[in-house]
Formats: sequence, structure tokens, C-alpha cells
Amino acid sequence: MSVRLGINPLTWTNDDMPSLGGDTPLETCLSEGKQAGFAGFELGHKFPRDPEVLGPILAGHGLSLVSGWYSGGLLTRSAEEEIEALKPHLHLLKSLGAKVMVFCEVTRCVHGQRDVPLSHTPTMSEAEWQTFLPRLNEVADYCQAQGVQIAYHHHLGTLIESEAEIDRLMAGTQPSVGLLLDSGHLVGAGGDPLAVQKKYAERINHVHCKDIRQEVLADVRNRDLSFLEGVLNGMFTVPGDGFIDYTSLFRQLAASDYAGWLVVEAEQDPAVAHPLTYARLGCDNLKRFCAEAGLQVTE
Repeated sequence: MSVRLGINPLTWTNDDMPSLGGDTPLETCLSEGKQAGFAGFELGHKFPRDPEVLGPILAGHGLSLVSGWYSGGLLTRSAEEEIEALKPHLHLLKSLGAKVMVFCEVTRCVHGQRDVPLSHTPTMSEAEWQTFLPRLNEVADYCQAQGVQIAYHHHLGTLIESEAEIDRLMAGTQPSVGLLLDSGHLVGAGGDPLAVQKKYAERINHVHCKDIRQEVLADVRNRDLSFLEGVLNGMFTVPGDGFIDYTSLFRQLAASDYAGWLVVEAEQDPAVAHPLTYARLGCDNLKRFCAEAGLQVTE
């Protein structure tokens, strides 16, 4: 089995904090991402949402569309309403050959609020779990029938961030709900990427490679800072520049025949962390880890 290497435009321009890289044009993101060695990009807010417009832009750079984030609201609307809301996004992904949709429930989320510490991350009541899980199953079944599988993104500052919450999500959903394994978000929430990968190998259909600077994470937790303050302080970085053991994680992915994308998603302040430099570092490190783990990389 083989993997492909992609990157998220957060390296250049941040959707959660538009002031970071706000003046960086999409052309720069794409050209530098290709120059760094990546085969594809996830969507960001600067990307056109018409497949007939975006397709030629990506093709002009020799890039594929990897996937794109979708903000779910299943605690406030029905599955049918959610399906109607996501149809344009699903159409874009499907039209340009993406096989997974990055899905995250954002009801009451705090990751976009600079003044709300991560200790205030919301949780679901039992009644909310009972509402959420069947609705997610219905939406996932619809997307899968259209040829695009949901990759649920556990995420700091959202209703599902901890390992225990991932367990509850996986136990209550059907195989149509895939799991996006994000190493940085999981470690940031106190979880173990190796344990989660081993437990849910058959459900993992997308991987985000976000490394963590251990001392900054400790400071964020000790001073009870917000997600965005963590980003500004340099909590995240590209794989191989932090303390997460990617070689062991990739060996497990190889053993489980993972064959999707490995995506660098490491938001930093581009004025501090030069985007092309870190994109190159991330791509070179991914290739090295893949070689060490026996994962074949294809374009």
C-alpha cells in the first residue's frame, strides 16, 4: 500500500485567525507547497468553491485536492438539514476527486476564540450524545453513498477532543464514519496517537501530521491559555520538529495497510515560522519517516 503527502494552507494563511498570513495570496500557497514537495492541498478560505474554477488552478500547479474542513452543527439541526447544508461542499470535493470530507462538530466550540482558555472546552451531555450520534450516522451514510467518506476530526476546543470522547464516537457510529487521526490535537488533549491508531486502524481514513513543542504545550496548560494563544506561542510545528514519535506511528499505519493522505497541518505565525522553510522541513521529514516505516510514497 502507498500514501500521498499533502499540506493544509494553514502553514501560510490561518482560517481561525485571518490576521495570520491574511495578505498571502493563494498562488503563493500553492506554488510554494508544490515547491516543497507536496502532491496535494486541503481547502482553505482563499480557495474558490466552484470546481470548474478551482480544478484548473490546482491542475496548473500539478496538485490534487486532498479534502476540506466542514463545520458541522448536528446538535442544532437535523441530519436532513445538515445534508442540505453540506451539499455544495460535498459537490466540490467529489468533483475534484477527494475521497474524504474533514468533518467536525463545532457547536459551542472555543478553538476560534482567543480569550477562551482550553480548560473551557465544551462537552456533550448524555442526551446530546444520543442526539448527535444517530444524526452523524445518517449524514455519513449519505456522504459515503456519494463517494466521499466522512473523516471525523477530533479537535482541541471542540466537543470531541479527548481519547475518551473518540472512544464514545467510534462506539456509537457505523463504519461510514471514518476517523481522522490528528497526532497534534490528540497529544494536546492528553491522548496517545499510537494507542488510538492501533484501536481504530480500520476506521482511520485520513491523517493530519501536526507536531507539538512540548514545553509550549506545558506552558499553555499551566497558564490556562486558549487554542489561538497556543498557536501564537508556537505550540504546533511540522512533523519532526516536536516530540511526537512519527516513525512508530507510521510503522503502525504501514502494518494496518493505511493508504490515504498524510497531511501536514501545523498552524504557526507565518511572520515567525517562514512558510516555505517549514513546508520543506515537514515534507522532507514525512518522506524520511515513511522510508523508516516502510510506507511507500506516491505522487
